[in-house]
Amino acid sequence: MIHTTLADHAKTIQKINLRKAFQEDQNRFQKFSASFENQILLDYSKNLITDETMTLLLQWAKEAHLKEKINAMMQGEKINTTENRAVLHTALRNRDNHPIYVDGKDVMPEINRVLEQMHHFSDQVRDGSWKGATGKAVTDVVNIGIGGSDLGPAMAHDALAFYRIDSLRFHFVSNVDGTDIAETLKKCNPETTLFIISSKTFTTQETLTNAQTARNWVVQKLGEKAIEKHFVAVSTNTEGVKAFGINPENMFIFWDFVGGRYSLWSAIGLSLMIGIGYTRFTEMLAGAHAMDKHFQEMPFEKNLPVILGIIGAWYASYLGAESYAVLPYDQYLHRLPAYLQQLDMESNGKSVQKTGNAVTLSTGPVLFGAAGTNGQHSFYQLIHQGTHLIPTDFIAPVFSLNEAVGQHDILLANFIAQPEALMTGKTADELRAQGVDEKLIPFRTFSGNRPSNTILIEKITPYTFGALIALYEHKVFTEGVLWNVNSFDQFGVELGKQLAKNVLTELIDSSQPLHHDSSTNALIQTVRQKRNVLKHK
Repeated sequence: MIHTTLADHAKTIQKINLRKAFQEDQNRFQKFSASFENQILLDYSKNLITDETMTLLLQWAKEAHLKEKINAMMQGEKINTTENRAVLHTALRNRDNHPIYVDGKDVMPEINRVLEQMHHFSDQVRDGSWKGATGKAVTDVVNIGIGGSDLGPAMAHDALAFYRIDSLRFHFVSNVDGTDIAETLKKCNPETTLFIISSKTFTTQETLTNAQTARNWVVQKLGEKAIEKHFVAVSTNTEGVKAFGINPENMFIFWDFVGGRYSLWSAIGLSLMIGIGYTRFTEMLAGAHAMDKHFQEMPFEKNLPVILGIIGAWYASYLGAESYAVLPYDQYLHRLPAYLQQLDMESNGKSVQKTGNAVTLSTGPVLFGAAGTNGQHSFYQLIHQGTHLIPTDFIAPVFSLNEAVGQHDILLANFIAQPEALMTGKTADELRAQGVDEKLIPFRTFSGNRPSNTILIEKITPYTFGALIALYEHKVFTEGVLWNVNSFDQFGVELGKQLAKNVLTELIDSSQPLHHDSSTNALIQTVRQKRNVLKHK
């Protein structure tokens, strides 16, 4: 019933004029805004919504049993139904330390043990007491991972770079393209480099390939025994770690209730803890935990993740938005859109409901973005005057951590003006009143009525950063509940990797017969032929 009502309402809401809506309701901002601890303000008043829209969307959340499903996740129920797993990244930042049970066992003692192990190790690296094979302190830390084992820590390192220790340099290697690891090793000295190999199974092809290249580099320079002093692992595969040559005492575990794209809070964040220190790392956990409590306890009408989630689902499912943009006006957050791409599109890029039936609504839109004001000089043209409906999230801090005279004011002026411009547009009559040549008016008209959220953060600190990431995690969860998809599996990433194993064998051994389609066969044959020509030159 609610879906029929929302579909009917969508037909009327497309006639809304946001400029006129603000003129007619002076309280629109007060009505459609909410805050988190007076540190994060969400202004969602520039969306294609009315009071009736929000009432219907909240009803959708209620009928989808969102409240009950939030509690089920937080309490350790196995809501990842296709893999029969709990979803407990929230337990990793449970700073209240209340018991959380999985299969009758409280997981908090083990989470706290690993956190303390990370604390001890990171302090040693930071203060120079962890020595390499030749007795020298670490100067460079290289995190080797892929997906969430790379995107999370790499994004967070940049986001919190202001708080990072100056005596260490950090590098992130993920691409199986040998250029990635080769260019990184050029910057490092094997005597003073620490490698963190981040792979839950310790079998991930890209990660293990890069790790082996790094291993060969160290062994060639320092010998086999150096491995124990220059490599640590974030994994659950003790035997694989030992076979690589890493001392199991230097293995930091995490659990199958932690998905890769939610693993920043776990030992996957070891490089980040080394960078910013234990105290600030736990401040980040505390900010995320506070947002968890906000999500679980705050009425939906003032609940930031719920509001973002129901509005996001509204655009994707009923107003035909196939993409949306995240636009952080803070250089520290320049990697946030890439991080959110995985979080959002890997979670909700699904076409099958939890029941196994096909979805009946459009799900998971394409997410893109860039740091402002860089994006203004590239793709904003499409957002302002293109034919697509692209809801946008603008994010900025009130206070800069690096105040150069006047620069942050310029940044904030653009941050505030862009959503206003998207909303108000510019009419032909306004252009004529300005004396614009009649021939140019069609090209300089802005339709307006283009929706956005504005997220204003007091200052980028570990605490507010943690809260911001948790905000988006729970937004994605909310959307997944509304669409009735499992937001915590990712079978879609597997097929291409499986087929690549066969292709790899065929590329290495040119005597292998080819049984693919004509295009795939031709591509493999072309590589074989060109390599054969080069071999005989």
